Parts: sequence; C-alpha cells; structure tokens
Amino acid sequence: MTVQKYITYIPLDINGKQLDSKHELQLKVLESSGNYLLHKDLLRHVNSQNQGTVSTKTRSEVRGGGRKPWRQKGTGRARAGSNRSPLWKGGGVTFGPKPKTTSLKLNKKERRIALQTLLYNKKNNILLIENLENQIPDSKTKTFLKICKECSVNLEQKVLVIVSKKTDSLKLSTQNLQNVELISAANLNTFSLLKAKQIILTPSAIKDIKEIYCD
Repeated sequence: MTVQKYITYIPLDINGKQLDSKHELQLKVLESSGNYLLHKDLLRHVNSQNQGTVSTKTRSEVRGGGRKPWRQKGTGRARAGSNRSPLWKGGGVTFGPKPKTTSLKLNKKERRIALQTLLYNKKNNILLIENLENQIPDSKTKTFLKICKECSVNLEQKVLVIVSKKTDSLKLSTQNLQNVELISAANLNTFSLLKAKQIILTPSAIKDIKEIYCD
C-alpha cells in the first residue's frame, strides 16, 4: 500500500544564499518497508550492465579433429574418436559460457515507486541549487568547487548531481572529481541514488522527476 508524501525545498543560489521561492516534490512511497522493491530494482539495473558477450567453443566448433587419431583396437591406448575432445589439450570446452542476455523484468509502476521511496528516504540529504546547469560558463572545475564550498557540499563523500540536461560546461567541470556523479533526471536509477551520500538537485530536474516518475 502506498501513501502520498510531500517534500518542500528552498533553493540556494551559487553563493549559498536562500531564495524566496519554494519547490514541492510529491512522492508516492510504500507505507511498509520497500526494501524488497529497491533490491529488485537494483538487481535489474546491475543485470542490465552485463554485456553477456563471453564465449567458449564446444568440440564441434574447435578447428581440426576430422580423422580418428588411431584405430579403435590393438594399440593399447584408450579409444579416441577426435583430438578435439574436451579431454584433450586444445579441445573444446564442456558446458562453457555462451553469449546470453540477462535481464530482470520490473514493471514501470514498481520502478517508479522504488525511485520515489528512495528519494523520500534521502530527503534530508537533498540540496536544491538554482539553475546549476548554466552557472559554470567557463567549464572549470574550480568554479564548481567554489559553488560546492559556498553551498556546504562535502566532496569527500559520494555526491550525485541530478540536472534536467547535462550541459557541456557542467560535464567538463565535474568529470575530474572522483566522488561526483552527474546524471540527468531522465536517467535516474536506484544504483546511483543508493551510492550517494548527498544529492544536488535543480528546479528543472524536480520538474522532470515529477513528469517522468510521479503520477
């Protein structure tokens, strides 16, 4: 069973000062523990990252082995029909891995509830910065570091920056920071949210989250 929860945030400017506006996020979360749903969505995300391209050759795919190595009887050796048998060096592999697709199905409604529940659980770790996408015109890391310092963002912990659109200047200014992950609201996932100790949002990203994940 789900319940409606409301989170209200007052955005900050790049100098860490509170603005007059307010932004509300309405989330539909599970009334009881949603750990089972978060775990299911996490497995779905991890499985989707597997390429599944590993492959080995069976005895029918290994080159050679066309003739019988020796006659069936009279040699004193064990009978053999092919030198590409899995028992021979250079032979095929028995029950080896083959290319496959591993995917775990998760309903769209379940995934939305899992993300909303996780966002609500991390509500105290969310910081709202106004128009962050366009505040770094020079594409320099030190400019982003200055904004984080003014807004009391601890970069010694994992920080997730969620924006409406990843601009080139923001990507260039954050790509050299080990603990900073930049993601668009449309690609929001459970794995990134779970890793983050602090989350930076923008008002435009909140708007996208409402449209994509909230009913």
